[in-house]
Amino acid sequence: MSIGTYTPRPGAAPLPRMIAAQTVFETKMLLRNGEQLLLTVIIPALLLVLFSSVDIITVPVGTAEGPGRSVDFLAPGVLALAVMSTAFTGQAIATGFERRYGVLKLLGTSPLPRWALMTAKTLSVLVTEVLQVALLTAIAFGLGWSPHGSPFAVFLLLVLGTAAFSGLGLLMAGTLRAEATLAAANLVFLLLLVGGGVIVPLDKFPEAVRSVLGLLPISALSDGLRDVLQHGAAVPWSGLGILAVWAVLGLGAAARFFRWE
Repeated sequence: MSIGTYTPRPGAAPLPRMIAAQTVFETKMLLRNGEQLLLTVIIPALLLVLFSSVDIITVPVGTAEGPGRSVDFLAPGVLALAVMSTAFTGQAIATGFERRYGVLKLLGTSPLPRWALMTAKTLSVLVTEVLQVALLTAIAFGLGWSPHGSPFAVFLLLVLGTAAFSGLGLLMAGTLRAEATLAAANLVFLLLLVGGGVIVPLDKFPEAVRSVLGLLPISALSDGLRDVLQHGAAVPWSGLGILAVWAVLGLGAAARFFRWE
């Protein structure tokens, strides 16, 4: 046996390994949080079942005919809501309190860069969303949903939507106090639920308001998913463009202004 075989070799692990390890840790913490699971899974599922089963909303003219037309309109919006609840609301609240309790301060002393932490958190959100989408899709099929369109276009919308909402959530959590983040994230969630085209069609709003609401990431995501899954559109470039802009701005601002403590 050569001398020095068991000599410690201190130093940081390769960056991809650090991101992968942090992603696994973040995913476990996310799935163990009962309050976040309520927000990210149960609320979208209840909204889907309730509004699909009860004649509360009026589906816009030109959508699919037949008994499943409500769920055909609602399912894409609820998928967008699930992305927002996980990537934005849940992540902002959880990260805000991690910052308050000093968890992020400890991570700040590690070799893990700030942008790598944000990457790991975004990847953990994507893992959680796979479970969300699978569950909500199964419920929607049980309610008579008949989706159309390209799965690749849906994938692009979900990934860009996750990046956009993740950046905004991390920006909020990294700049505001935890209590302010909690209040603001829930308020934004409620406002976008009502005014983001998830449950209430955007054409129900005045034209001037509609043009502004259409630029929001939740509107771009829900309308983009609806164009593909309900109307069979190929690639909703407008929605993808809006989400890409929000993703660049949100993640860029979060990387620039995020504070460990």
